[in-house]
This record gives sequence, C-alpha cells and structure tokens, in this order.
Amino acid sequence: MMDIIITILVNAVVFLLASKVMSSVYLRSFGTAIWVAILFGIIGWLLGWLFTFLVNALTLGIFWITGLSIVIRIIVNAIVIEIVDKLSSGFDTKGFSPNIILAILIAIAGALTDYLLYST
Repeated sequence: MMDIIITILVNAVVFLLASKVMSSVYLRSFGTAIWVAILFGIIGWLLGWLFTFLVNALTLGIFWITGLSIVIRIIVNAIVIEIVDKLSSGFDTKGFSPNIILAILIAIAGALTDYLLYST
C-alpha cells in the first residue's frame, strides 16, 4: 500500500515539474497533480493491458520480440495521459508530443523509485 502512495506522489511531482518546464503542459495545482496521478494509475491499471495488446498487435509484436517493450509501455502511457487529459479540467496537454515526453519522464521516475524502494 505504501508503494502505491509513493508512486502516486512521484508521478504527481513529475506532472507538476513538467507543467513548470514545458509550456505545452498545464496543471492547475499540486492537488490537481495528485488527482491526475491517481487517474493515471487507475486508467493505466484498468486499460493498460488492452492498449498494450492492441499496440503489440498493430506493430506485429516487433518491439516485444526484440526486447524493446519499454517503447510499447511509453506509447501506452502516452495514450493513458491523453485520456486523463480529457477527464481532468485542471490538466491540459497540447498535442501528443508532450504526452510522449511525460510518459518517458514517468518511466524514468518509476524506474528510479523502484530501484530506491526495492534495491535494499
């Protein structure tokens, strides 16, 4: 349970910092960032498997076969971020490129968080 809370907080910080650095990402407040991170987690959990399957099918499994499944994960996270963008009034991304950048940042932050939490 604590790892879920930490993941939500880390993702919220990533969303907030990205909104400060990137002009194409708007986030109203840290509270909105928490809400966006929660939505991102829920939608990713509910629909991520379906999107992963569809993207793998569309690419004929090339990324999965070659061991580059992180590319699929980033694309799926970018799609989930777009859905969260449509569901949240205090969060806005202009175009799909910022979603890709956010997905990469979340992947990096998630990898670092997992390393720090589980490397002991």
